[in-house]
Amino acid sequence: MTRAAAVALALVAATPAAAQTANAALAYTQLPDADQERRARALMETLRCIVCQGQSIADSDADMAGEMRAVVRQRIAAGQTPRQIRDWMIARYGRYISYDPPLDAATIPLWIAPLLLLLAGIWLARGSFRRR
Repeated sequence: MTRAAAVALALVAATPAAAQTANAALAYTQLPDADQERRARALMETLRCIVCQGQSIADSDADMAGEMRAVVRQRIAAGQTPRQIRDWMIARYGRYISYDPPLDAATIPLWIAPLLLLLAGIWLARGSFRRR
């Protein structure tokens, strides 16, 4: 009975390690299908690393970014579209994860601010040139 319990415990303990090894392999290796890998890389470039915050998951060396790359590759290989994966990532980690925030009431200032700053710069430049 003790031997069976030890074997069962060893199997249960090995399961997360095996899953982690599979994720680690997908974090740093490309998918066999070049088109799938291209779509995965394009999506990874648009997702922010939640640890580094200044890098995409494609560029980050953080362990979390590696896990996120593995998830992207797994889901692409399973047939999901980049849009479905992006939506899942946003639902899981929040809008901050996306470098391309959607246009809605909460993000409208992000989209309008550059235009307002550009118009203010043109207005100031125009006034400066008129005085000369």
